[in-house]
Amino acid sequence: MGTIEFKDIYKSFGSKHVLRGVTLSVKPGEVFFVIGQSGAGKSVLVKHLVGLLRPDAGRIYLDGADITDYTEKEYYPIRKRCAMVFQNSTLFDSMTLIENVMLPIRKHLDVTKQEARDQAMELLKKVGMHNYADRYPSDFGDGMRKKVAIARALSLSPEYVIFDEPTTGIDPISAAMVDKLIRHLSDNLGVTSIVISHDLRSIFGIADRIAMLYKGELLFDGSQNDFQNSTDPVVQQFITGNPEGPMEEPN
Repeated sequence: MGTIEFKDIYKSFGSKHVLRGVTLSVKPGEVFFVIGQSGAGKSVLVKHLVGLLRPDAGRIYLDGADITDYTEKEYYPIRKRCAMVFQNSTLFDSMTLIENVMLPIRKHLDVTKQEARDQAMELLKKVGMHNYADRYPSDFGDGMRKKVAIARALSLSPEYVIFDEPTTGIDPISAAMVDKLIRHLSDNLGVTSIVISHDLRSIFGIADRIAMLYKGELLFDGSQNDFQNSTDPVVQQFITGNPEGPMEEPN
């Protein structure tokens, strides 16, 4: 497993400059948080890793290989290695929980239906949802559905998982369970996690390193301790939640 590198990434949508020369790297096995206010470019940045967006300028490297100009077909194996868990859990309501998790296994791996079911059940056990395997997503709240979405994301044994606002909109207990699961993936399975978030409880609970984007640029990159002790007024406003400060200025 290697390093993810974003080098001098620029991205605009029409006249809106979302990323303005962002350079950062993610180390193997770490829980890496990308934070910032809404519209700072957090999700835009990480979508470049799996080819959902292409940069206007700059390069993206995975394990030292420049993947910036890969074709859609060349991105297929990258997407198997880099799973995404979107903010909305995107489960299929017409399928049971276990069928949702089985889907990528049946699609991408040469296994029987029973083998796929056995693998899916093991994944549901990892997220504590195996007792509900034959029930439907509509039976559960956002937090439990998100855990199933994580199980599905793990179905192809990815080396990297991108979590887009994993604790947004769920209750504190479910959020703590999701945080614990993300930390477990890193500590016990060696998974590299990129977590897009503005949840301070998660940031100070499980982050190995934090990168903060502000007005399309990298404002901060460092440890939890460095983040908490930063004297930068934007960082301090983010931590305190003070409505007055530099972040009230428009982009």
